[in-house]
Amino acid sequence: MSKSPFNPDNQHESTSHKVVVALERISEAFRVLLWNEGKVHGLSPIQIQVLIFLKYHSQEKCKVSYLADEFNMTRATISDTVKALLKKKLITKEPEPDDARSFTIHLTTRGASVAEETEQFTREILIAVENMNPESMALLFSGLTDIIHHLNKAGIITVQRMCQTCLYYRKNHMGAEHFCELLNKKLESTELRLDCPEHELISLEQ
Repeated sequence: MSKSPFNPDNQHESTSHKVVVALERISEAFRVLLWNEGKVHGLSPIQIQVLIFLKYHSQEKCKVSYLADEFNMTRATISDTVKALLKKKLITKEPEPDDARSFTIHLTTRGASVAEETEQFTREILIAVENMNPESMALLFSGLTDIIHHLNKAGIITVQRMCQTCLYYRKNHMGAEHFCELLNKKLESTELRLDCPEHELISLEQ
């Protein structure tokens, strides 16, 4: 049996175990902050996350099927979330012209206002990150993107609109560690995107 990172003795011997536990602590902070924000507005964490997502993403992504993949949840769970948000008059549904069973989701004026208020739930985490020196922040970002990319390839998290899963991304290309063929330019590590509007997915086998 492999050693557990949650065993303090193992943590003492392994920096990688310490990193895993540190990430778990941060994920717990996100859960606490979302729940606290939800109590203020009478919303569940996933309802808040959906409202914020709808605020910033294109119409073709604002559908139940896409949201289910985005948040790694079943369509039934997302459908229940959508029903709750409809009841609270925070969103509206617009049927697709060629398929009445399919619809896109839009924020109402009130929904947009709630999204703007709730999206600040990460402010304390943002303060901590912004207090880091630039070099440490860049290294942290690079490490986190590597972890996210690995989890995506392992099928643990699905939709990722990050550079490393994009058709236009090249690694170690034309003398650059990171290169975007769509922009035809070298990318610094800190310029890599986690949520790119122009992202074109490549198969995980490539």
